[in-house]
Amino acid sequence: MQEQIRAERLLAAILSSSDEALLTFALDGTVQSWSCGAEKLYGYGAAEMKGQPLAQLFRAGHQPVYAGLLQAAISGEFPHCENTERRHKDGTILRLNVRRNPIRNDRGEIAEILETGTPFSSPLSNTSDAEQLNQLAEQLPLILWTTDLDLKIIHHCGAALPGVKWKPGELAGRSVQEYLKCQDHYTTPLAQHYEALQGTSVRFEYKRNNRVLELHVEPWRSRSGEIIGCIGAGLDITERKKGEEKIRHQATHDALTGLANYREFVDTLEREVRRSERSNRSFAVLLLDLDELKLINDRFGHLAGNRALKRLSDVMKEQCRATDLAARYGGDEFAVLLIDSDPGMARHIASRVQTALKNSTEQPALSVSIGVSVYPDNGRAAHELLEAADRELYQSKRNSRARGVSVR
Repeated sequence: MQEQIRAERLLAAILSSSDEALLTFALDGTVQSWSCGAEKLYGYGAAEMKGQPLAQLFRAGHQPVYAGLLQAAISGEFPHCENTERRHKDGTILRLNVRRNPIRNDRGEIAEILETGTPFSSPLSNTSDAEQLNQLAEQLPLILWTTDLDLKIIHHCGAALPGVKWKPGELAGRSVQEYLKCQDHYTTPLAQHYEALQGTSVRFEYKRNNRVLELHVEPWRSRSGEIIGCIGAGLDITERKKGEEKIRHQATHDALTGLANYREFVDTLEREVRRSERSNRSFAVLLLDLDELKLINDRFGHLAGNRALKRLSDVMKEQCRATDLAARYGGDEFAVLLIDSDPGMARHIASRVQTALKNSTEQPALSVSIGVSVYPDNGRAAHELLEAADRELYQSKRNSRARGVSVR
């Protein structure tokens, strides 16, 4: 018993003299002791807090956190160290690092919890504004730089451009040309720096080493408004561009075949018409129809029908050039835009597609009817070319039926 009394007196002496924010609370949450440091940190005096619930220091909405702490204290599994928030007497929120230790009675049971609270300090709290900016920039996929009128780099911070291993500070005195590895004053991104020196704010994308950067170059002005150099900022947007490209691909391509969809084909056809009007070059359009798709679905099932559509699309990809555009026009219809093509080349590619399907050993055997139109012989507008190819396709389908083409 005497040992317990001496321990309590020692604790009281520590609490009364310590500058640390020490307090003790019972397992029901009632504050038992309150140090001078706690008064400085929380704003409450000992007379205001002793006998009061510790919940008074918890912000609104954090009562479940308070209840969980008491439950953990009772079970002896309370967090001994954590970063948390408490409420000051004036209502402001304090971010604290809290350490806790149990105080046991003479039977070894936990009777109270001793808690020490210290303000949570940011790793940037003791650094200058410039140092904070540098530290933050180095952790983000961006670059920041300033130059003089000769485009010599004065200051640089942040992650380096892809492939450039210079560290911040090593670029001072070097030229933008050397940093960006470009010498032509009229090419990106050097041209944009010269525009900034003329007072223009420029935002543009710059590709380098399989990465995409969004660069922003501004004129750097003195307090009097005179341009004294450039201020540049660059953000790595490679992942964003990949996401945008994926979304665009999904919007412009058929999910089953991977070919361009109807809208993408028509838009590209209309652009090619306008281009050919200026260049006087010819191009061709193929419209293809997979024969007897309904019969394939009825006899073998829709999965076999989908597989048949995929087989035709694969043949089209194999037989077309990289500059051509193959598309699923709709249902069992497909289309191909043959860039810089004449009638002979168009019919040659059509024949190759038909032959490749005919020679395939995969079952069921497939055949395709094809209609061809050529700009400008069969029309000078997109709809005229499509109508001409469709007429020939319809005639090809009639001929197939007359020959008794069937699914085997």
